[in-house]
Amino acid sequence: MGRSPQQGRRSRLRRRGVAAGLGAAVLVLAAAACGSGGSSPPASLVPVSGGTAVLAEPPASSPDYIWPYMSSADFNDINAWDLQDLMYRPLYWFGQNGQPTVNESLSLANPPAYDGTNVTITLKHYVWSDGAPVTAQNVMFWLNMEAAEPANYGGYDGFPADVSDIKAVSPTELTMTMDKPYNPTWFEYNELSQIIPMPSEWDRTAAGPSDCAAVVKDCPGVYTYLNAQAKDLASYATSPLWRVVDGPWKLSAFNADGHITFVPNKAYSGPVKPKLAAFEEEPFTTDAAEYNVLSSASSSPKIDVGYIPEQDTPAKPAGALAGSNPLAAKGYTLAPWGIWGINFLVVNFQSSTGNAPVIRQLYFRQALADLMNQAAVLSGPLRGYGNITVGPVASNPLTPFLSPAGRRGDPFPYNPGQARSLLASHGWTVVPGGVSTCADPARCGPGIGKGHALTFNLPYATGYGWLAAEMAQLQSDAATVGIRLNLQPKPFDQVTALVGGNCVVTKSPCDWDLGDWGGGWSFTPDYLPTGEELFQSGAVANSGGYSNPVNDALIQQTLTSGSVQDMYRWQDYLATQLPVIWQPNADYQLTEVAGNLKGVLPQSPTLSINPENWYFVR
Repeated sequence: MGRSPQQGRRSRLRRRGVAAGLGAAVLVLAAAACGSGGSSPPASLVPVSGGTAVLAEPPASSPDYIWPYMSSADFNDINAWDLQDLMYRPLYWFGQNGQPTVNESLSLANPPAYDGTNVTITLKHYVWSDGAPVTAQNVMFWLNMEAAEPANYGGYDGFPADVSDIKAVSPTELTMTMDKPYNPTWFEYNELSQIIPMPSEWDRTAAGPSDCAAVVKDCPGVYTYLNAQAKDLASYATSPLWRVVDGPWKLSAFNADGHITFVPNKAYSGPVKPKLAAFEEEPFTTDAAEYNVLSSASSSPKIDVGYIPEQDTPAKPAGALAGSNPLAAKGYTLAPWGIWGINFLVVNFQSSTGNAPVIRQLYFRQALADLMNQAAVLSGPLRGYGNITVGPVASNPLTPFLSPAGRRGDPFPYNPGQARSLLASHGWTVVPGGVSTCADPARCGPGIGKGHALTFNLPYATGYGWLAAEMAQLQSDAATVGIRLNLQPKPFDQVTALVGGNCVVTKSPCDWDLGDWGGGWSFTPDYLPTGEELFQSGAVANSGGYSNPVNDALIQQTLTSGSVQDMYRWQDYLATQLPVIWQPNADYQLTEVAGNLKGVLPQSPTLSINPENWYFVR
């Protein structure tokens, strides 16, 4: 999510014109998306009401936290999109027709109105499943919780501390005052986007009803109670707490192993009512196990929306949306699922191993970038399913947020000869196949002593075949210029625990140099790629502790300016400063959709799903 370590797997799409400002850029995207709706099914395919659609969960990644107010330990796309947001709708919904734009038709509120620094939010008519309306007080409940418990919200970025005079002036209207004039697009996409109204039934402690919706000091006790209840997975389908929903779905069964069944919320007041009788999620330990079920004619239940592992997929031809589909004869449609995000290998500027002075040298990071063969990884182990990371703004789906320089591709195309020249020209004795050492400290850089060796440990997440191949190739290429990378394959959770946060901010050990969890960063629930959470000095998700006052100033300009040129200036600067080492961004998954199930495509790059759109045909 607008967060770093990403549970699950990862993708993108197409070209738009560049608008004059960020607000105009969003309008361009929205208008294009609205004009690209799908066609009606052929007359021979008759929609039918009812039926149960089965979705395959990502390998070893099942939802396990139901309350939308998640701490960093639970803050991931699987919990958000595959569980919470099906039942508890965000104030503003993002993603439509393959683009990461605000979806006004699915949002609980009308677009925010601005009068200088004053913001007014007006709610639409939505109701909870118990018949009570969704009100401004339900929004205040979330805002007060975030004001009281910022450390326990994994997406915290300073909101709502950057607003004042927050008031529910009526059941349907809420007002607030920004602490300075912000870019309205940024404020909606990265601040208001976080809010999920919470029902009054949740406003309680273990002792009984509370009033967090009105009194901030009441919120810590409510947090303690709800967090404890959310850890009781066995109660999800039966607890009165979680049965009050405002989304299109509610739980009818939940098993801690990942077997989940949703049924329609008959009180749902949104624009699209579920057509299915039920929607199920099925867990799998590996992608191979899922593929065995998906490709088996005798499997029960049949998977309606699954995925094919990259290793079982023929390579995608350049320029094509997808390659040949091994499951086409079984009636499945192959649809790569792109993600609005970027991917990278983390370098630790705050390392306590003695290597921090080396990592702080831009020429060294440039050498590493020259050795990262993004094109080969994309065409090789990823079979063409993914995209090159060109900097801090995603290149796919193509949006007006990406600068002209970013559209030209990899800022550091593979060039081991240049990597060797960079080291040699900065005072290193380059030893191909061995370990290069500093021969001239005056040229190597401040803090680097004579004889310092280029040796680094590199933990990376297991379970991703393409990532293991990338790491092996990087290790081999680095060795040609005397950089020794000691690869340390570890489970995903261990890698993220070690390198997933700024060690100085979190007061955790800084005794690591490099790290790679394979999933990078997705722009959700903060959808405008402005960098304040990921690359600003001191940000928790700034895992390597990168700090650059020029970068900080450029980021702050993107938050207040409505000009897309300010976004361009920032990203073009940071892309070549290498706060991280850019690496290919794998598609989230290669989705396989059963031929008799419609409404699944196009998939949202935000990773949200809308099974209320799904229906069977005969």
